[in-house]
Amino acid sequence: MKVQIFIPCFVDQLYPETAFNMIKVLEKATCEVHYNTNQTCCGQPAFNAGFWDEAKAVCSKFLKDFEGADYIVAPSASCVGFVRNYYSKLFENSSQHNQVKDMSKRIFEFTEFLTDVLKIDNFDAVLPVKATYHDSCAALRECKIKTGPRTLLSHVKGLELVEMNDVETCCGFGGSFAVKYDAISIGMADQKVRNAMDTGADLIISTDLSCLMHLDGYIKGHQLPIKTMHIADVLASGW
Repeated sequence: MKVQIFIPCFVDQLYPETAFNMIKVLEKATCEVHYNTNQTCCGQPAFNAGFWDEAKAVCSKFLKDFEGADYIVAPSASCVGFVRNYYSKLFENSSQHNQVKDMSKRIFEFTEFLTDVLKIDNFDAVLPVKATYHDSCAALRECKIKTGPRTLLSHVKGLELVEMNDVETCCGFGGSFAVKYDAISIGMADQKVRNAMDTGADLIISTDLSCLMHLDGYIKGHQLPIKTMHIADVLASGW
């Protein structure tokens, strides 16, 4: 199966190892992985900041870069959710409307591609740790992802998964929200991390590095005994 991967800006710049681990898992699932080096951004930052004209230019490039791909897979529910749910607003009543509609059916967040398209939930990963899972807002609310990541984690040898209280509550990142309303954002991160720690977990796992980056910053700033890890890194562990 041919797959084009989309690597979000912050993953490319800050967490490239997660992108490589995603490729490892996809190749283990016998996917033929391709990477278009012309790709840039999905356009979400500009859109969320209110610069819709600028966002549309970036989104048009995204449509062109991934034109004709059978499947587009990204390690970010945030980017996938944006393409699926907001491109239609940007390109409403335009000549690209049908192109957008078609792309929304071909783009998938990494874990949902594994469980819903490939129908694989066991990658023989090994990670002996007690962990808790964070539902990102984008995964849960925009991509409707809930059980898939937990199913994948249930097959990781040695991993004990425990649920935290208020697991569906936002971590407080929200992109520019964390900058505009930093005090509220930090308070929400504190609540999320405390709920995670109350489970006795050593690790917080999620589909979205934006959330994990925010939580990791809070954790390191307060020198707390818990770490974060993207699910692609978990699934690539031990082999």
